[in-house]
Amino acid sequence: VQLQASGGGLVQAGGSLRLSCVASGTIFTANSMGWYRQAPGKEREFVARVSDGGGRRKDYADSVKGRFSISRDNSQNTVYLQMNSLKPEDTAVYYCAAAKSGFRWDSWGQGTLVTVSS
Repeated sequence: VQLQASGGGLVQAGGSLRLSCVASGTIFTANSMGWYRQAPGKEREFVARVSDGGGRRKDYADSVKGRFSISRDNSQNTVYLQMNSLKPEDTAVYYCAAAKSGFRWDSWGQGTLVTVSS
């Protein structure tokens, strides 16, 4: 599975960004998809995930609930992360991930940098 993330950039606090992750080399609907992030000097942490198929199940880290939204477009083999009301503490490299079984991630994208200025 190859994952290509994009959409990062510099945004002011309170602003919005939408990240995209295009998957190839797999049957997209068979994969659960997720987003993680890693801030400088910190460990990678979970952000959001969506189940395979129609994506009926969505889970979020407490720190982003109500501000971020994950979705998938199976016709485009793409998973999105809509990020609203961004805060400086959201600054990180964001990675997408894919799992063929449950939420056991077995493929990772290269990351896209999100910088939120105060």
